[in-house]
Amino acid sequence: PFVERLIGTIRREYLDHMLFWTANDLQNKLADFIKYYNAARGHSAHIGKTPLQQADCVAKNVMPIDNYRWESHCRGLMQLPKAA
Repeated sequence: PFVERLIGTIRREYLDHMLFWTANDLQNKLADFIKYYNAARGHSAHIGKTPLQQADCVAKNVMPIDNYRWESHCRGLMQLPKAA
């Protein structure tokens, strides 16, 4: 069930919105998604922390709402706020 959920997440959140032309192109785009998924995307099972934050037990800092910018991930498909 874990692998099925991972495949579904990758398909729904990324591959359904992205074209790829060769195996290398797909591999590069999946590497982008892996970085986004593990380092930038918050997960509800981790109370909004990313897997890297959860693994490192890093406390999540609250950012002031008036001081942020958008950070692009996965070739511009996803954008998340980031403290400026």
